[in-house]
Amino acid sequence: MNATIEMNGLSKWYEQVIGVNDITAQIGPGVTGLLGPNGAGKTTLLKLLTGQMKPSRGTAHILGHPVWNCPELYRDLGFCPDIDLFYEDMTGMEFLVYLIRLHGYRLHDAHRLADEVLERVHLTEAGNKKIGAYSKGMRQQIKLAQAIFHRPQVLLLDEPLSGMDPVGRKEMIDWIQAHGEEGRTVLVSSHILHEIESMTQRILLINHGMLIAEGNVHEIRELIQSHPCQVSIVSPDREVLSNRLVAFPEVVSIRRGDSEEELLIETRHPDRFHERLTDLILEEKLTIEALSSPDDNLQAVFDYLVQSS
Repeated sequence: MNATIEMNGLSKWYEQVIGVNDITAQIGPGVTGLLGPNGAGKTTLLKLLTGQMKPSRGTAHILGHPVWNCPELYRDLGFCPDIDLFYEDMTGMEFLVYLIRLHGYRLHDAHRLADEVLERVHLTEAGNKKIGAYSKGMRQQIKLAQAIFHRPQVLLLDEPLSGMDPVGRKEMIDWIQAHGEEGRTVLVSSHILHEIESMTQRILLINHGMLIAEGNVHEIRELIQSHPCQVSIVSPDREVLSNRLVAFPEVVSIRRGDSEEELLIETRHPDRFHERLTDLILEEKLTIEALSSPDDNLQAVFDYLVQSS
């Protein structure tokens, strides 16, 4: 992976409060999720990566440039903040033209770019309405518009789906995925797990300002072998299956499920367990009606890691 974002020992503290604690990570093109509960340090980290805050210790580079005190980097960087700070009496068009002009564009070019980006975020008809009359979803869209009008190589989005209706969320998710598929780098934060899962399997998990895991959900599970994975098997051969599974070294426990034919197995090595289970089913000619891993998902991994950190 060619890293476009590099963090090395990145830390930020406010007197006795630690906002970000010694984060080292590399992020490449595509969509990466920054996941953590409220107060985990996500917003502080994004402010460090956009040069709004100076690190207390460590460094951050984007596209090879040091982030702090590097105005020329902003031509390739877009940022959508989590909070709303608008001039409520401005129209969406006026707001965008104002910010685009601050980037050094001439008035004519600023109007052209504003028209183009309003169309991209589906706000063309609302462009001449005052922002004070915008819905929450429209306010999110206009924030996105100001972040992407210049088609940045790196885009940082802080809780971009907050307050959006289902249609708006779907459109935003599709747009984020498409932006990543173009080879651009998108780092999107959220405290809602299924939002991140709907956009990407590449995640950074943070809590208390610390990076506690990174990778996809399966790679992260490899890091927490002490946390058993639950497997549900529905089979009319439940008794035979149970007697054979007891001998599996990967199995931690076996118990009956909700139905007469369900077994719930806990294993610390799910990949090896599934390989051995497949061999057993073929050898014994057992009938399996359903096989699933109820907690082999981001929610279970995240809950476990946050509780452990």
